[in-house]
Amino acid sequence: MQWDISQIGEWQSIFFWPALRILALFGSAPILSERSVPSQVKIGLALLFTFLIGPTLPPVTVPLMTMAGFWLGLQQVLIGIAIGLTLQFIFGAVRLAGEIIGMQMGLSFAMFFDPVGGANMPMMARIMNTLLILLFLTFNGHLWMLSSVADSFQTLPISTTPLNGSGFMALARTASIVFSSGLMLGLPVITILLTINLALGLLNRLTPQLSIFVIGFPVTLMVGMVTMMLVMHTLSPFSEHLFMDVFTKVNEVINNIAG
Repeated sequence: MQWDISQIGEWQSIFFWPALRILALFGSAPILSERSVPSQVKIGLALLFTFLIGPTLPPVTVPLMTMAGFWLGLQQVLIGIAIGLTLQFIFGAVRLAGEIIGMQMGLSFAMFFDPVGGANMPMMARIMNTLLILLFLTFNGHLWMLSSVADSFQTLPISTTPLNGSGFMALARTASIVFSSGLMLGLPVITILLTINLALGLLNRLTPQLSIFVIGFPVTLMVGMVTMMLVMHTLSPFSEHLFMDVFTKVNEVINNIAG
């Protein structure tokens, strides 16, 4: 096999620019961005997906070692990161719900190592995050993610056209789903535990001889675990609705970036 410079330039115009967007997505997307996933796996999957989708895209004639090539590469990285961060809001909402529930149950001191952020995470947040990962794979969320980035090359083709700033404003607005959905997910458990805490506070005022610290933690822990067991079946339909909402937001962000 003989290669010449023209062939290398042709491959660069076909595969290099899509690879930047896909690598940025794989570096910021849920599950794939975890530190437990080796970098070789991320790069290998990104290159494989690039080789599959690259020939279907029109070639880009922008020279690589120019200022225009630099800005074009930066645009592809920003687009990939924007898609990945939007999908991360799903897991951010569930982690927030787990942290609030764990705090109300008195389990905020029980911490586990978080392979995503490299810091510690409350136990309930880690459990719910693990369940959401399984649901994400069960509902083919990873395939939706690949479909979204593939469609983004049609909505937002690789060109030197400046990106629209309203897309990143839409990304910032989408972050509100972390607080709204996280609170809605943990609201049943939070409400019951708040009622238990109010009852214990009233009991402490009526019978000062009773040590509320002795019975308070076992009661809130037991009620919290029972409530979590009863409402756990709602996690699947809630997550399915959340996935649909966030992937709709992904398309909205891409359309706004395209202007």
